[in-house]
Amino acid sequence: MSPQSPPQWGPAPERPPDRRGWFARHRLLTVLMAVTAGLVVLGIAGSFAGKEPVAPPPPPAPTGAEAVTDAARPPGVGTPVRDGKFEFTVTRLQPGVRNIGGAYGQDAQGHFFLVHMTVKNIGDRAQTFDGSDQELIDRNGNKYSADTAAAIHLDGSESFLEQINPGNVVDGIVVFDIPKDAHPARIELHDSMFSGGTTVDLTRRS
Repeated sequence: MSPQSPPQWGPAPERPPDRRGWFARHRLLTVLMAVTAGLVVLGIAGSFAGKEPVAPPPPPAPTGAEAVTDAARPPGVGTPVRDGKFEFTVTRLQPGVRNIGGAYGQDAQGHFFLVHMTVKNIGDRAQTFDGSDQELIDRNGNKYSADTAAAIHLDGSESFLEQINPGNVVDGIVVFDIPKDAHPARIELHDSMFSGGTTVDLTRRS
C-alpha cells in the first residue's frame, strides 16, 4: 500500500467569469426600473389626454328683448316699406301736440302723436290712401286708431281719402290721440283696410 500523497497547498482555481447580462444579474433592480418606466409612460399619456381642447359651453339662450335680433326686427324710420300698391316711408315723428287747428280746431284727449310719411303708388292704377287704415302700437301692445277728424284741421295732412295715381307721391301726416304716458313703438301701415299691412319700428332710425 503506497503511502498517501501529502496535500497540495496552493492558490484556489479561478472561477470562470459570470457571462450573464447586467439585467440578469440585477433582477430586483430591473423589475423596479420597469415599473417606474411604466408609471412615467402612463403619466405622460395622461398629461396629453388632459391637454385636449375642451369646447366652451354654449351661451345661454337669449330671452325677452334679447331674443329679438336686428335681422328679425321691423325696418325703422326712414326705411321704405311696401304693402299692396303703396310704398311707405316714415320720415318724422311729432309727439306732444295738444291742439290741432287752433281755436276752431280740436284739442287732444291725451296728446296728439303725428306720424309724417311719404306714400308712393307703386301699382298700375289709382289707389286711395286713408289715415284711418293705419294703426299705432305702443310698448305694452295697446293699439290706437288714427284720429281722422283731427287730421282734417291739419294743413297739408293728405291722409284723408287721398287718391294717388300710379307713380305719384304724397306727403301724409297721420294723427293719433294717445294717453300722455303712452310710448309708441311701431306703426302698422296698410294700402287699404283689407290688406295684410307692413310694420315700421318707430324706435329705430335707418
